[in-house]
Amino acid sequence: MVHPITEANETSPFGTLTAEQFYARHAVAHASDHITNSRGLRLFTQSWTPLPPAKIAGVICVVHGYSGESSWFVQLTAVHLAKAGFAVWPWILRGASAPYPGHQPVVDDCIAFFNSFRDAHPPSLPSFLYAESLGGAIALLITLRQHDDGAAAGKPYDGVVLNGAMCGISDKFKPPWPLEHFLAAAAALIPTWRVVPTRGSIPDVSFKLEWKRRLALASPRRSVARPRASTAQELLRICREVQGRFAEVDIPFLIIHGGDDVVCDPACAEELYRRAASKDKTMKVYPGMWHQLIGEADADVEVVFGDVVDWLKSRAAGSRGGEP
Repeated sequence: MVHPITEANETSPFGTLTAEQFYARHAVAHASDHITNSRGLRLFTQSWTPLPPAKIAGVICVVHGYSGESSWFVQLTAVHLAKAGFAVWPWILRGASAPYPGHQPVVDDCIAFFNSFRDAHPPSLPSFLYAESLGGAIALLITLRQHDDGAAAGKPYDGVVLNGAMCGISDKFKPPWPLEHFLAAAAALIPTWRVVPTRGSIPDVSFKLEWKRRLALASPRRSVARPRASTAQELLRICREVQGRFAEVDIPFLIIHGGDDVVCDPACAEELYRRAASKDKTMKVYPGMWHQLIGEADADVEVVFGDVVDWLKSRAAGSRGGEP
């Protein structure tokens, strides 16, 4: 099953088609809505499901990364997963690009609205999390909250896919010394100060193919500004919190990670794999690939996302009886 990124061009994820033509071509239904979170923010949401006569095999809740959003690259992967038989709902991490004063409200929003999406489908359907980059840390915190709160946080997920998960920020991308060590003071004194340089812009070090880099920059919602001091401090704090609880992770998971990722350190993902209590855990590191696996050559994209679909389908089938 070919990933829809093959039809994109450097200015549109839909290539030469309209959104409606694109969805019809891939036999998926698209729906959108606005919902209000606990802090009164009105947020745009959307979902994709396979068109009849295809049956829904499961539900996938998607958490995008720091500079991602649900209407661009993440949308193409959502359509790909819907074509594979899943109902897919990405959550916009409003405030995740500047998680000040903390990331817990983002986790709370995800839990509340993912549970509402899952409740809209038959309870017998298996449900999964699919998360990219910063979203990987958020997804792990969602599952750990379920570990802490039990049924109060909703029914357990049947698995999570961690794509380039931010289990740790690579030293090759962190702010240069000594600025990293002054972040706490800068975040406390001037939290919105866009003072934090990184070693290369996110698109430049994330997408290997130049035309996909240009497509990333063409997104009308993508910010190209430097991270705020409070944002950088919060990202480091999220990594420390997640790393401190690796041994508590007991959900089935698939890690996919580029071997040459210089944004989110693959060594930290490997540490998660080693320390996690999960009995069903799989890790695939793809040599030579970068942070954004969708940014690789078509043949490599097919390998990576073929692995994702195969893993999800096998776990969905296993949750309905028998082992994956």
